[in-house]
Amino acid sequence: MRASAHEIILASGSAARRKVLNDAGIPAVSVKPSVDEDALKSEMRGKNLSVAEQAMKLAEAKALEVSDRQTGLVLAGDQMLNLEGRAFDKPKDLEEAKSHLWSLSGQTHTLETAIIIAESGKPVWQHLSQPKLHVRDLSNEFIDAYVESAGDVLLSTVGAYQFEGLGAQIFSKIEGDFFSILGMPLLPLLEYLRSRGVLLT
Repeated sequence: MRASAHEIILASGSAARRKVLNDAGIPAVSVKPSVDEDALKSEMRGKNLSVAEQAMKLAEAKALEVSDRQTGLVLAGDQMLNLEGRAFDKPKDLEEAKSHLWSLSGQTHTLETAIIIAESGKPVWQHLSQPKLHVRDLSNEFIDAYVESAGDVLLSTVGAYQFEGLGAQIFSKIEGDFFSILGMPLLPLLEYLRSRGVLLT
């Protein structure tokens, strides 16, 4: 329940993040940020920033870009897959999705899930969640069948899996909360919004 007509601006085109907010009773308007993520990633990796630092910097860049042209609380997030210090980006095609899954098979990886809120062009709050996901040993036959069945939706996820769908079959164990895996650490966010009077306490 909301306390007033405060509007949350989601600096993202992600339908999954917006659905998490809407399902929790937080209507949000989406404004896509104008950030060259590839260039920013290249710059950060040239500076040897950790995967977690890269995720937070990307979230900050998106939040600030939108906050500079929108009034109100601007929420942005970024999620990067960390496999032993190696950052995975969203696959460019289904063959690369298969390659991601082969690399993750039998391994444990971390989803560096960063969210940040900006107001009047300045960051006012941030949070990093780091769920760990254990991938079972995957056969080539399973990977081929899974990618064929799931299709292009896999290109929108950093690990080439859709955890809330068929992707659940990939894992043997998870450590962390469901919302963070979806890219939106919801409970810390709700706590902050309550502290700001956006939500009822």
